[in-house]
Amino acid sequence: MSRTPVFPPLMKGLAAGPANPFVIACDQARRGVDAGLIAWSVSNERLRAALVLAPEEPLEKAMVALIACGVGFQNAFGALAPSETALHLEWAGGIRVNGAHCGALHVGASTADPTAVPGWLVVALDLTLSLPDEWEPGETPDWTAIDQEGCGQIDPIDLLESWSRHTLRWINTLEDPDGRSVLARDWQGLAWNLGSQISLAADGIRLDGTFLGVDENFGMLLKTGGETRLIPLTALLEEV
Repeated sequence: MSRTPVFPPLMKGLAAGPANPFVIACDQARRGVDAGLIAWSVSNERLRAALVLAPEEPLEKAMVALIACGVGFQNAFGALAPSETALHLEWAGGIRVNGAHCGALHVGASTADPTAVPGWLVVALDLTLSLPDEWEPGETPDWTAIDQEGCGQIDPIDLLESWSRHTLRWINTLEDPDGRSVLARDWQGLAWNLGSQISLAADGIRLDGTFLGVDENFGMLLKTGGETRLIPLTALLEEV
């Protein structure tokens, strides 16, 4: 891309080129980079970005950043996409546009201990802009790209900049006493398959049940058989 994104104050960009921004952001976080770094990469096929955060609360609570980044992305996308375009967020990080997979959010941290305050936490965005040329239209009905959904006019740099602004607003909102409840209200309107039967892979196990909702830390309440089990957001942590 010819244009370099401009991020809000306290955020700065790092162009990743063809490399994976998630890997780069986690490496920079291990080296002690300040919070607010956004490693990013844009190609004809994908928009990828990863935001470094420095939580001040235990990991169990800090994982709410994944939800904030997801709602922030929907806000950014909704401001640029045609009004009839629907974007939903899977609890496990998947992004769906008009019902089909179009990308995902990923998360990594310096620790997997839910009671420990992580030294860093990274949330990454991976969005499919266009499908490979060899894929025929309709060949993959559950996988799509934004240009297949009438959003090919969106400038990915504009979308990246907007995501950073909306995400920062949500992170600031979380500092308010009622910030989590405000975020929960907005997220519930975007949650994919809330109240429905789902199949979920978490901690290497495949679970099937009814997605009842989330607890105060956005852990999934999944009804399986005669019991309801809690799957914490920390089950989504990835090793990078």
